[in-house]
Amino acid sequence: MRALMVAALDGDAGAYRRLLSELTRYLRPWFARRLTPAQASHAEDLVQETLLAVHRRRMTYDRSRPFTAWLHAIAHHKFVDHVRHHAIRPIVHLDDDAPIFAADDSANAADRRDVETILADVPERTGALIRETRLEGASVAEAAARHGMSETAAKVAIHRGLKSLMARFAGGAK
Repeated sequence: MRALMVAALDGDAGAYRRLLSELTRYLRPWFARRLTPAQASHAEDLVQETLLAVHRRRMTYDRSRPFTAWLHAIAHHKFVDHVRHHAIRPIVHLDDDAPIFAADDSANAADRRDVETILADVPERTGALIRETRLEGASVAEAAARHGMSETAAKVAIHRGLKSLMARFAGGAK
């Protein structure tokens, strides 16, 4: 498969078609072995998601490295995403157990003040994005929508803000 991948990267469309065909034949049983019998119908979806990921990330393949290791990394990540998405999660109604989960937040007041002081060192919107995604548990998409920006722009702002804060506290300049 490595030779087909290298030829495909060099522009050989026929080699790319053969590679995708071989990958399909290879990935079906690979996923089938990892799925429970109740989830066997998901194998084809995982194959297609993996093929799409291979297509999208094909330019990241390092020709000097084994192809199957690169492929298995992608397939493994798709499988883990699938397991996480389809995991059975128990539902606990918190109304019945509210006193058990009530916590005294007064000890955390100093921590919250410290966090707010630190976040004051980054632009206001960046601080709000970091607070919403890292502290309050909002997704990047939700935070981006609240601030009227694209998800990609929000990710970049969060990354740059955190990088700036890390540099500051690691002794570097902003």
